[in-house]
Amino acid sequence: MKAILMTITFTLFVTVTFAQNTSSSPTQNISTDSSVVYRLFSTKNNYNFIKLNTRNGKMSQVQWGTESKYRFETTLSDTPLVSEEEEKNGRFFLYPTTNSYNFILLDQIDGKTWQVQWSIEKEDRMVIRIY
Repeated sequence: MKAILMTITFTLFVTVTFAQNTSSSPTQNISTDSSVVYRLFSTKNNYNFIKLNTRNGKMSQVQWGTESKYRFETTLSDTPLVSEEEEKNGRFFLYPTTNSYNFILLDQIDGKTWQVQWSIEKEDRMVIRIY
């Protein structure tokens, strides 16, 4: 009886030890090259990205798909967050949060931040300044 109990315990221990988490999102390597104007940031949704204009903070949501009816680009924010004179490549950067639909947009020059929420539904998309 002891041998069976020990075998079952050992088998469970080995199974748990080698179990893999398959729910993690793919990782995205973002270069530190600050000369680019646009960057794509992956969301935890397989089909949606956020396209950021790193010069002025304008953003759009980009969805891809195998059928044309599922491919689109829609505006998240079409208002520049800095004046034309203040624009600089690499000024803005997006950081993911633990919420699948929210990111933090950081102005890397003056430190201002915004909450960015993407969504399939237009009324649920927003960019709100964090004070």
